[in-house]
Amino acid sequence: MPHDRWPFTPTGVMSASGRRGLRYEPHEKPPPALSFGLGLQIVVLSIAGIILVPTIVMRAGGAGENYLAWAVFATVAICGATTILHAIRVWRIGTGYLIVMGPSGAFIAVCAAAVAEGGPALLATLVVVSSVLPLLLAARLPLFQRLLTPTVSATVLMLIPVTVMPAVFGLLAAVPEETSGAAAALSALAALVVISGVALKATGELRLWAPIMGVVAGSAVGAAFGLYDVDRVLAAPWLGVPTGEWAGFDLEFGPAFWALLPAFVLVTVIASIRTISGAVAIQRISWRRPSVVDFRPVQGAVAVDGLSNLAAGLAGTTPNATTTVGASVTELTGVAARRVGIATGTIFIAIAFLPKLLAVVLAIPGPVVAAYLGVLLAMIFIVGMHMAMQDGIDYRKGLIIGVSFWIGIGFQYDMIFPEQVSEFAGGLLRSGVTTGGIAAILMTLFVEMTGPRRSRIEMACDVSVLPLIRKFLGEFTARNEWDEVMAERLDAACEETLLTLVQRDGDSGEKPGKRHLRLAARREGDEAVLEFVAAAQDDNIQDRLALIGDEPDGIPAEREMSLRLLRQLASSVRHQQFHGVDIVTVRVAAPASTTDKRK
Repeated sequence: MPHDRWPFTPTGVMSASGRRGLRYEPHEKPPPALSFGLGLQIVVLSIAGIILVPTIVMRAGGAGENYLAWAVFATVAICGATTILHAIRVWRIGTGYLIVMGPSGAFIAVCAAAVAEGGPALLATLVVVSSVLPLLLAARLPLFQRLLTPTVSATVLMLIPVTVMPAVFGLLAAVPEETSGAAAALSALAALVVISGVALKATGELRLWAPIMGVVAGSAVGAAFGLYDVDRVLAAPWLGVPTGEWAGFDLEFGPAFWALLPAFVLVTVIASIRTISGAVAIQRISWRRPSVVDFRPVQGAVAVDGLSNLAAGLAGTTPNATTTVGASVTELTGVAARRVGIATGTIFIAIAFLPKLLAVVLAIPGPVVAAYLGVLLAMIFIVGMHMAMQDGIDYRKGLIIGVSFWIGIGFQYDMIFPEQVSEFAGGLLRSGVTTGGIAAILMTLFVEMTGPRRSRIEMACDVSVLPLIRKFLGEFTARNEWDEVMAERLDAACEETLLTLVQRDGDSGEKPGKRHLRLAARREGDEAVLEFVAAAQDDNIQDRLALIGDEPDGIPAEREMSLRLLRQLASSVRHQQFHGVDIVTVRVAAPASTTDKRK
C-alpha cells in the first residue's frame, strides 16, 4: 500500500520548510481594501466560467433565453453564498479557508443531455437527487480515507490544468473577425508580462496586486484595438433580477431519468474528488508553519458541495463544485485570509443583482482572460507537484501518479479509443480529470485489496486494555517471525500511542474508557504498521510530534514524555482527524540488529 509519510529529521522536527512568503493566514485580518481588491481579482478570474457553464448547458439543451438569464443569475448568487459559507464555516459545513465555488465543466455534457431530454425540470430533479451523494460522502469520509489519498488528490490537481488549458488557449482567438491579428497577441502579452513581472520582482503589498494590474494593462491594450466591449457595459441596466419561470421538477422518473442518473452519480463522485483535492491543497499553502492536513475542513468542503448542488437543483440550474481558484490566488499573492473569501462571495452576490457590474467583467477581452487563467493554472499544477513530492515518493506512489496522469492526458486528447469513449455516458470519459482520477482510485484500491492481511482487535480506549494489546501484539509478531527486540519496540510504541490518546481524553474532559478503540496491525516489508481508530479531539498528535522540540512548554509533562518516546520508537506517525473519528497510523521499523527469520 503506498503510504504518505510525514518526513522527520534526526531530531524529529518536520523537514518541510515554512512558507515565509505567506503574508496572511486564514485567521488573520488584512485591511478591508486589500480583502476587497483580492476578492475582486478572484471574481474577475471566475465570473466568465461561472456564466459560461450554464450558458452552454441551456443553449445546447434548447432552453429559452429567459430561462438562460434566470439560470445565470441563480448560479452566480449560489456560488457567492456558498463561497461565504466556506469562509465562515457553520458547524460542520464549510472549511474556514479561502475556497471559491463555481459550476464544474465536468457536468456540461450530462446536464445538456438532461435539458435536451426533459427540459430544465428533468435537470433539476437529477441535480437534487445526485446532491445527496456529497452529503453522504462528507459524513462517511473516514471510510474512504485509504482510497482518497494525497496521491489521488495530487493526480487530480495536476490534471486540472491539462483539461482546462485547451479552452484557455481557445480564448486567445476570441476576438471579432475584423480585428487586427496583432490585437489579441499584444493584449494577452501585456497581461502576461505585467502579472509575471510584478509577481516575480515586486515585494510587499505591490505583489498582491499583480493579477489585477495585469488584467487592467491587458484590457487597456485591448481597448486601443477595440477589443473591450464598451457597448455591452452601456446597454446593461444597473439593477435587475431576471424574470424567468421556475422549472419545477420532473417527478415521473421515466426512462430519461434512469438513463442519465448513473452518469450524474459518476460525475458527482469525480467532482467530490476534485473538491477533496482542492480542500487539501488550500490547507497545504495557507499556513506559514507546515502542518498536517485536517480532514474535518475537507469533510466541510464536500458538505458545501452537496448543499450547493441541492440549492442549484431547487433553482433549476447547473451543479457547483469547489474550484482551485482560491489555492492558486493564495499561492500567487501570499494571502490566505478567510476575509478574502467573504469579500469574494459578497461581490458575487452583488454582481448577480447588478447587471452593469457583471457586464464590466464580461467585457474583458478573451485573450486577457486567457493570460490570467494561464498563470493561475500553472500555479495549480505546481501545487499538485508539491503535494505529490512533499511526503516522499516510493515506486508504488510514483507508478500510480505517472500512469494515471498519462491516462488522463490520453483520454482528454482523444488518443485512446476515441470512437468508443465518445459514446459512453455522453462522452463522460473524455475528461482527463475523470479518467485520471478513476485510474488513480482503481490502482490504489488494487494495492489496498492485495496488501497484507490485517490483524484487528477492538476494545475501550483506556490504559486498562494494555494486557489485551500485549497479547495481540505477541501473536502478531510471532506470526510474522519477528524476534523479541521487535516485539518490545511494538509494545512500547503501542503503549505510548495509547497513553497519548487517553491523556488527550483527560485534557478534553472525556471519562476514561468512554471512547471505543480499534487497533489494526499489518506488515509491510521490514516495517509494522499499527492503525489506531478512536473518537476525534482537537489536538493533532502528528503536529505535536513535529513541534515538541520547539515548544516543549506547551505540552503537559506526562504527554511530552509519551510523545518523545513515540517519536524515538516510530519511523513515522500520521494522524488524520475527521468529525467523530481519529485515525493514527504508526510505522515501526525493525531494528537493524533484529534477525528476520524469513530471510
